[in-house]
Amino acid sequence: MNKEQILTWIEKFKKNGGKFLPEPISEQILASYDIPIPPARVAKDVEEAARFAKEMGFPVVLKIVSPQIIHKFDAGGVIVNLDEEAKVREAFNKILGSSKKYNPRAKIEGIYVQKMIPPAREVIIGTVKDKQFGQVIMFGLGGIFVEVFKDVVFRVAPIDKREAQEMINEIKGLPILKGVRGEKPIDFDSLSEAIANISQLVVDFPQIGQLDANPVCLYPEKLYVIDARIILE
Repeated sequence: MNKEQILTWIEKFKKNGGKFLPEPISEQILASYDIPIPPARVAKDVEEAARFAKEMGFPVVLKIVSPQIIHKFDAGGVIVNLDEEAKVREAFNKILGSSKKYNPRAKIEGIYVQKMIPPAREVIIGTVKDKQFGQVIMFGLGGIFVEVFKDVVFRVAPIDKREAQEMINEIKGLPILKGVRGEKPIDFDSLSEAIANISQLVVDFPQIGQLDANPVCLYPEKLYVIDARIILE
């Protein structure tokens, strides 16, 4: 992990008055704490996007990268399941047009080309800085379920892998993670390690006011963070 590089990113965005770190930076920070991220690169033009997609393998997802566009889906800034170069080129231009219409003043830093991964069971790992307790870590069912069931648990950070496993065991959705109807259980060791590592990240960098990794896609032998957001104090 390169703490100096992370601190440089944080200080740069705070100096420029920014609070929301771009998704590519947020995911690089998580990756530096051994959190698995799918292959991804920021494309500056349509030809780069097509080349990156071909190199990492189809299908891919394209996402807008702009400090002024936080809710990418609302801006029409995300297009998924792109399985050929022609579709990537079309999606690139469509995202640029939609995003500029959504916020004409937004600074577009590029388009994030990310390898799509197979469907999986999803959880959320998040943190928030509390005035009384400091950094608090949250874990629960992710994706659409986080809003519907609100099946989440909390701990004061930092925590170790044993405490992270206790958090996992406390959610009502645990049977989903263990596997139903013949499904294999998810990789609990990787999940508890990811929770513990994220808790350490926000303790190491108290400038982080909030962190959301959602969804975290879980498989029997691995996991990936598909989308991440870091908000500075």
